Amino acid sequence: MNIFVEFCLVSCKVLWTFVLAGTRWIVRPKEKNVMGQVCVITGAGSGLGRHFAKEFARRGATVILWDINWESNEETADMVRQIYNKDHLPCSTGSVDGEEGDVSQIQPKVYTYLCDVSKREEVYLTADKVQRDVGNIDILINNAGVVSGRHLLECPDELLERTMMVNCHAHFWTTKAFVPKMLELNHGHIVTVASSLGLFTTAGVEDYCASKFGAIGFHESLSHELKAAEKDGIKMTLVCPFLVDTDMFKGCKIRKEIAPLFPPLKPEQCVQQAMRAILTDQPMICTPRIMYMVSFMKTVLPFDAIVCMYQFLGADKCMYPFLAHRKEAMNNNESKLPSTQQLTGMCMYS
Repeated sequence: MNIFVEFCLVSCKVLWTFVLAGTRWIVRPKEKNVMGQVCVITGAGSGLGRHFAKEFARRGATVILWDINWESNEETADMVRQIYNKDHLPCSTGSVDGEEGDVSQIQPKVYTYLCDVSKREEVYLTADKVQRDVGNIDILINNAGVVSGRHLLECPDELLERTMMVNCHAHFWTTKAFVPKMLELNHGHIVTVASSLGLFTTAGVEDYCASKFGAIGFHESLSHELKAAEKDGIKMTLVCPFLVDTDMFKGCKIRKEIAPLFPPLKPEQCVQQAMRAILTDQPMICTPRIMYMVSFMKTVLPFDAIVCMYQFLGADKCMYPFLAHRKEAMNNNESKLPSTQQLTGMCMYS
């Protein structure tokens, strides 16, 4: 009898979640204030990471930028400083590269750190520097990502491993570095920037899909663990964008008649939608919204039906032009780079 009553209560709660979810479509939730909060962004030197930095800067957050490319990371920091100056926000800078940062103002606003998130020890050391220089963090944006751009059987094992390390394993290291304090305070927000290719797949990017599936699995399991520990003050947001108009997947194409229905996302648009989800504590955001439908269809349709749909859309080989473009670019680079630089120069994207 007790289990029957409990089942009825659970059913009511499930129905209530549908009502709340539908209400969000009608009444836009109020965005939380992140002014003065500390936000760490990995892969901040370019792409989505740079746009996340600018969006958080516009809202007055202290922005901590991690990237493997020092020059591009500093370019992002300059953009952040311009935003602070334009909005008349107190601004100072901290810059760390194995040395103590130069912090001349009472209220620091932007820091840059050189960090290869694929290296566990480097992540932990950099996190320690952040905690010494700035203090506790409030928001963690796991954004850094790479793609090998090679067919599986043509891809060196080192590049396959690096894809998994940057796109998936790095989330373990950053979480272990920063979440203990969040747990202690029952406060924080963890954002996983994954991909629609972590919800469904296509040919030619096996390593990338595996890494994004892994990142999503890690994110969802961590979400359940926080709920089980009753740490409701720590929020989680999963960001799964479709193809973004950056150099990361340049050349990727679907069937030309269908392409206008699925245009590449502008990075600014993608991040703005993600920011709305983050600031309203939305657990997951897929952009564009049709990606929800695609993900659902994958779970209910037979595999052969999915193959037929992929072939009709031209999605079965949509990555092949990208792979050909990457192969040509890498061949050109290899003729110019010393042999010791060829491996690391093939897949560096953030």
